[in-house]
Amino acid sequence: MAAEAGPISKVLIVVGNPTPCCSLRPKALLCSVSRFAYSVGIGLCSGLDAAMQTEAMPLVHKFKLVEAPAHESTFPKGAPWVRYHGNYKGLHIDLVLPGKDAVLGVDSVGTVSAALLTSFSIQTLKPDLIINAGTAGGFKAKGASIGDVFLASDVSFHDRRIPIPVFDMYGIGARKTSAVPNILKELNLKIGKLSTGDSLDMSPQDEKVILSNDATVKDMEGAAVAYVADMFSTPAIFVKAVTDIVDGEKPTSEEFLQNLIAVTAALDLAVTKVVDFISGKRISDL
Repeated sequence: MAAEAGPISKVLIVVGNPTPCCSLRPKALLCSVSRFAYSVGIGLCSGLDAAMQTEAMPLVHKFKLVEAPAHESTFPKGAPWVRYHGNYKGLHIDLVLPGKDAVLGVDSVGTVSAALLTSFSIQTLKPDLIINAGTAGGFKAKGASIGDVFLASDVSFHDRRIPIPVFDMYGIGARKTSAVPNILKELNLKIGKLSTGDSLDMSPQDEKVILSNDATVKDMEGAAVAYVADMFSTPAIFVKAVTDIVDGEKPTSEEFLQNLIAVTAALDLAVTKVVDFISGKRISDL
């Protein structure tokens, strides 16, 4: 929990494993995933692996972070999580990634891995502030465009349907994020609501809930990170850059790959500016 007695000293950056095609409706899923596998499978081994490295490594280099060796890891044995750490402008920064599934070898995407990683990181690294940084799908109808970087004002889930009074609200899990009016003003970032789900496609039921959530951007980990951060009373902010338009005409896989490098550059710049702004400030100054 952040101590208001002094400036922020420890920042935890949680980078989700990005998932192209996450905005696809079912009818487009098979065709687009096949094109995605064909277009990147030969040259990059795995598009998800390349995307994860594309998102995380520029921040690692910018902040001059080093990877924690396995024998010095604060994570439990068997956990696939990856941690980079170092000092930058008076802040100790830990950047963590979910890593790969131990059985299948694919990136650990989704809310379960994000929640586990965030929970253990909070308890062992004891950050004053969490930054969840990553790419997301955006909704054109809500004003999102490719390359936009949003700070999430609210987060919620769109695929936890429990049609029982009160449990329905628990399933949606709507919550406000930490208020950061000075960051918004200083950095001129957009603000919008974030909706999170575990499915690769977007079912009609999901779409209905997303609209009900009034979401501008959609990802696969944000609300889980927020849930854990709230549980441990740790302030958290969510920086999401739009790689694809959910309600657009282009296949999401193609749009994601086409825009990933440029959008990641925008995300990295925004996260760097946020960290620069945080340096020397208290939580209440944000």
